[in-house]
Amino acid sequence: MSVARARPSFSLYLITDRKLAKNGIVAACEDALAAARDFPGRVALQLREKDLGGRELLELARELRKLCTRYGMPLFINDRIDVALACDADGVHLPADSFSATDACALIGPTKLIGCSTHNIDEVKAAVASGADFVVFGPVFDPISKARYGAPVGIEGLRAACGASSIPVYALGGITLATIPELRDSGASGIAAIGSVFGADSIGYATRQLLQAISDFR
Repeated sequence: MSVARARPSFSLYLITDRKLAKNGIVAACEDALAAARDFPGRVALQLREKDLGGRELLELARELRKLCTRYGMPLFINDRIDVALACDADGVHLPADSFSATDACALIGPTKLIGCSTHNIDEVKAAVASGADFVVFGPVFDPISKARYGAPVGIEGLRAACGASSIPVYALGGITLATIPELRDSGASGIAAIGSVFGADSIGYATRQLLQAISDFR
């Protein structure tokens, strides 16, 4: 009998960047997750450190696994299915040029969640068709930290992506307290954040502010 995967319920998808974290990425993640305790089930964490070797990445993944378990938040690993399996992550996140969700599911198992990065409608449709559980779409605005992947798609581009998707869509790229109100009625299930949290002077405060802002319009 097949096992149905749970539909993602989080609204803030935090994506790590240890080069932004002033006191180390583990401490930064703990600050963010601790700040989200008043918003149960609303935050997920993606470990995305593409320049780390396998051993270092796995060590970091295991530390973050412990944190996410303590705070009751799901952990995703970017692209590295082997690391996701070794640390017992809740799922894997696939770049647009990586495995299909179908192939990833065959490797990681039927109960793990699969997210996909997308940048245009065709990629969104392909992710849905291959069995992804959610997509990150963008950049919506000019990114704060992550290198730009094409021109910003704007609110209309995000609205079109959400309209073409039967799974949750998370807006990425330049998402701040100032731009969140523009996402009203776009159809997005939430936001993905890198620089607006990990580049903040107070990571906990930035996390709470973003969660409150999302609550105000969702």
